[in-house]
Amino acid sequence: MADGAGVVGGAGMSTAATGLAGAPPGGGGEPEVSDSLKTFGAVVKGFRKRAGLTQEELAEQVRYSVQTVASVEQGRRFPTLEYVRRAEDVLDAAGILSGAVQHLSRQPGLASWFRQWAKLEATAISLSTYECRLIPGLLQTEAYARTLFVNQLPPLGDEQIEAQWVAREERQRLLRERPNTAFSFILEEHLFLRRTGGAEVTRELIDHVLELARLRNVEVQVMPQVRENHAGLDGPMQLLETPETRWFAYNEGQRGGLFISDAKEVSVLQMRYARMRSQALTLEDSASLLQRMRGAQ
Repeated sequence: MADGAGVVGGAGMSTAATGLAGAPPGGGGEPEVSDSLKTFGAVVKGFRKRAGLTQEELAEQVRYSVQTVASVEQGRRFPTLEYVRRAEDVLDAAGILSGAVQHLSRQPGLASWFRQWAKLEATAISLSTYECRLIPGLLQTEAYARTLFVNQLPPLGDEQIEAQWVAREERQRLLRERPNTAFSFILEEHLFLRRTGGAEVTRELIDHVLELARLRNVEVQVMPQVRENHAGLDGPMQLLETPETRWFAYNEGQRGGLFISDAKEVSVLQMRYARMRSQALTLEDSASLLQRMRGAQ
C-alpha cells in the first residue's frame, strides 16, 4: 500500500488512507514514548511528591494499578481522561493536569488514521474483526504480543517494546470495561496452528481467548482450515458502529493503514463480514475446536 496523506471521518467523505511507517503488528500504531508524554508524567510525579504520596498510595486513591501510575509518570502510557480527573482531584492540581492532557502527542509511531480509529473504538457500540495474519491486539496475551514485537523489522529497542505492550494492554481493557459493546471476532484456524512463540505461548493464548469468549459481550468464531467458500480472501478488516449508528472500517497492511468512512465501501465490507460469520464455525464449535487444539499443543 502506497504511503499518502488523507482526510479521515466526516459524513459523505470518500475512503481516506494515511501511510504508517513501521506499524507494530496486530492492532495498529500504538504509542511509543514521546517528549510530551514524558513531560506530562514528570508533572504528575511532581504533584504526587508535593502531596507526599507514594505511587502505591496514589494508585489506591485513583483506583488504578501501580503499574499504570508508574507508566504514566515514566511517559510510557497515554493517560485516560478518567485517570486524569481522579489524579487531579487527589493531587489538588487545580485544572493543570486536565489542561496539559489536551496537548499530549502519542507520536512518534501513531498515524492519524489510527488516532481516529482508536477514538471511535473507545466509544463504539459494536466492533467486528476478521484476521488471517495474527491474533488481533485486543485478544493477545503479553507473551504472544512480545513475540510479535521482538520479531519486528527494523528491530525495536527494549523501551519501544515495553511502550507497545503497555499501550496494547491498555486497549484490551475495552473488552471488560465496555460490557454493553458487542465484540465479534472471526479468526483463521491457522493462526493457532502456527504456534507463534512456541507451544506454551500458544496454549496460554488459547486459554486466554477461550476465557474472553465466555464474556457476554464477546463472540469468537474460528474459520476452519478447510473451507471451499470464503468471503474474506481479500484480507483482514475491522468494522465498528458508533453510538450515532454510523459505521466505519479500517484495513491494515504491511506498511500502511486504510481508514474507510465512505458508506458504500463500508457496506461492501459489512456484506463480506456477514457472509464470513455464516461460513465460520458456530460459537460452540469454535470453542470446542480451540479446546482440542489446546490439548494437542
